[in-house]
Amino acid sequence: MLPMGVEASGVTTGRNGMRVLVVSTPIGALGSGRGGGVEHTGAMIVAGLLARGHALTVLAAEGSRLPASCAAASLWSERGVDQPSWQHRRRDTAAAIPADALLPRLWQRALKQQGEFDRILNLAYDWLPFWLTRSVATPVCHLVSMGSLATVMDEVIEAVAAWNPDRLAFHTAAQAADFRLPGPARLVGNGFDLDRYHPIDPEQLEPVLGWAGRISPEKGLEDAARVAARLGLPLRVWGLREDEAYAQAVEACVPAGTIDWRGFQPTDRFQAELSRCRVFVNTPRWNEAFGNVVVEAMACGVPVAAYARGGPGELVREGINGALASPDDLDSLQAAVQRAARLDRGACRSWVERHHSPEAFSERIETWLQAVRP
Repeated sequence: MLPMGVEASGVTTGRNGMRVLVVSTPIGALGSGRGGGVEHTGAMIVAGLLARGHALTVLAAEGSRLPASCAAASLWSERGVDQPSWQHRRRDTAAAIPADALLPRLWQRALKQQGEFDRILNLAYDWLPFWLTRSVATPVCHLVSMGSLATVMDEVIEAVAAWNPDRLAFHTAAQAADFRLPGPARLVGNGFDLDRYHPIDPEQLEPVLGWAGRISPEKGLEDAARVAARLGLPLRVWGLREDEAYAQAVEACVPAGTIDWRGFQPTDRFQAELSRCRVFVNTPRWNEAFGNVVVEAMACGVPVAAYARGGPGELVREGINGALASPDDLDSLQAAVQRAARLDRGACRSWVERHHSPEAFSERIETWLQAVRP
């Protein structure tokens, strides 16, 4: 007979579970797509910890909605003006909070009700929650969602690391290497509900390339578009057109019809369209912390051609699930697309199953949170 509180799967339940408050991104309501990959990561954490017997509450912007997999979690919301993203600011920019801001309202609520929780998990990449860490009685843990973007952010993250490195976790080694840490970083990767991604029969493939992400300059969409034009292939583009002037400039730099704009799509439709692509192209101008769309493509059986930079450069394994190119080098990227197109699509899917299942990710998150002490 199994011990009380333990199911056949080995998942701890009931009285042994943690009460976790997840404070989400202050950039847009959940479900809007404005939060980028943080929205996906948060949903995977909440669903995974719920499945492992923990009680979850999500604190997010007014108008947020949780996916069906997170239905057992409580959702609290606060109103306020979105926080500006650090991706669009200079390195020497000071920490700033706009008038009538959402970010302080989220943390006022978290501090007011902290006694109801065993852990507070912060998903925001912003100065305030990191600065508050040492002043909060309930342990605040931070899943750092970006690499080094600003001096003031580096300083506050490194200060937390110097005080208690257990309070920080990172997605990849490449991301963690951006910061001066006192020892090895805790790496948790990411997880994906693989039942939602479906590779197709190779006979159903279409002669197109794919690209996905927020349509903004740091994502380097123009490089993917130029390589697609060189190869005479259409480029399907999924994502929120965050910078309309930039989107128009990218379209103008390649022959008409090269780019097929698909917009921001829910996962089911996105993966169905993505799975038909010959190769997925990833072209960030900066060190992406992870690269969710890279793994989503592989889960669909689509090999990836990516710049050898940041998280995607760590995820893509040459000759196994994709091909790497020298950063910002179009000739190298074109060659990588051609190499990736020859790879076995089943191997791409198998790699994701081994390394980024939801079960493996939620276990890594659980282990981290349980190891944290006040």
